Amino acid sequence: MSRVLNIIKEKCPKCEKGEIFQNKGNILLLKYPRMRKQCPHCSHTFEIEPGFFTGAMYVSYALIILEMVTIFFISLFLVENVMNILWGFTIGIILLSFTNYRYSRVIWMYLFTNKEGT
Repeated sequence: MSRVLNIIKEKCPKCEKGEIFQNKGNILLLKYPRMRKQCPHCSHTFEIEPGFFTGAMYVSYALIILEMVTIFFISLFLVENVMNILWGFTIGIILLSFTNYRYSRVIWMYLFTNKEGT
């Protein structure tokens, strides 16, 4: 359970203390999230090899599918027009894009990094 909480808090997968991102980004200001190269606490390098985070696209895809299914079932009860459901999908994808970017990378790192001391 602590691993799940550390993923939500975006902590280092090795020591679970250092912050992964310098800033979280802001969709309203169009500022993209900025990731650190190393953990400030244990100096663990986050990008293990060039192109390491390419696989995080699969995690991001899974997150988007989960979000769209959730939006669809909520909108079934609230919206009668199909076009409004599509607008809900579009707005949901745009608003959650920075969150998906961050969490897909964090989840991907946690899949391939062993915790310190194990």
